[in-house]
Amino acid sequence: MKVFVDKVGSVTRNLGLGRTVHLTSEVKAEEGAVIAVRIHGEKSVYNQLEDCNGRLVTLHGGDIMVGALGHRNALHGYEGVVPESVVVGQRLNVLNMGGVIGKCTSHNPGVGVPFEAEVLGQVLEFPELMSREGQPAHISSGALKGGSVPVKCPVVYVVGTCMNAGKTYAASAMVRKLAQAGYRVGGAKLTGVSLMRDTLSMQDSGADVVMDFTDAGIVCTGPRTAARVARVLFSEMAAAEVDVIVAETGDGIMGEYGVQAILADPELKGLAGAWVMCANDPVGAAGGVRHLKETYSIDVDVLAGPATDNAVGVRFVEQVVGVPARNARADAAALGGLILEKLSPKLGAGRKS
Repeated sequence: MKVFVDKVGSVTRNLGLGRTVHLTSEVKAEEGAVIAVRIHGEKSVYNQLEDCNGRLVTLHGGDIMVGALGHRNALHGYEGVVPESVVVGQRLNVLNMGGVIGKCTSHNPGVGVPFEAEVLGQVLEFPELMSREGQPAHISSGALKGGSVPVKCPVVYVVGTCMNAGKTYAASAMVRKLAQAGYRVGGAKLTGVSLMRDTLSMQDSGADVVMDFTDAGIVCTGPRTAARVARVLFSEMAAAEVDVIVAETGDGIMGEYGVQAILADPELKGLAGAWVMCANDPVGAAGGVRHLKETYSIDVDVLAGPATDNAVGVRFVEQVVGVPARNARADAAALGGLILEKLSPKLGAGRKS
């Protein structure tokens, strides 16, 4: 069956789909399967979809949308799973703005109930030129595989106590300072649920190369995929000859997206040139710094996020927690400068011509 699509979610961007797709009624109930759905209902909050260009478009009842099956475990959003089976006519839910589709099992009141999405079928792709034999589409098609290029540049890891802790603000501030200093910067999003917004922010701030886990064929990271995906992205960036990588981890250091697997990996930790922690409040700042030290032997180099929004928070972090504090929104240049100074011994020979 051939259908005209109103909107295509960014989670499917590896496939380069057009507005007309072919569907099969046999749907594989697996993470990453690309499906078409019809949206039911209207919403006034959390009602937008990020398209494959990173543009936000509003979803309306009756829209035919293409997304991918996946799960989500967001404290400030939706929790959802991929059902054991998926059939045409079944009602699922849109779990995030990137176009991830699954069965919602709980939601945060702030985002309201999710859109219902009626399954129309699985999208077919035609990898063989001129072939009329379609294959069930999956976001792993055209995904990055990583290579044998060793990673020699330093990595600035940006971690947080939770989602919405200011990690992307901090990452973008550091990207801007490093780019202005003449370095070729890679911006990476290592964990989370598929969305281009954060890497696009780093690109807007001056990153020469940006990549995330969906580029490596993953809808939503977890303990089994996070460390492997980080290696793929770092290897691809090394091949692109970046001088430094700023790597944001989605969600928090105690979340369910696999951040802990990265923190515990000796090889990935060994690449660290600096550790930046973002926290929402003083308790999170103190507890997060202590947890990283006691559990993973990681020393935080600078703390940012809402916990540093004014002098009260900065004073607490520096005097009580004992870590330098810089706010990405109020003093982005100072945050970037601190990291630039920290990295300078490793970046001396890496300036652009």
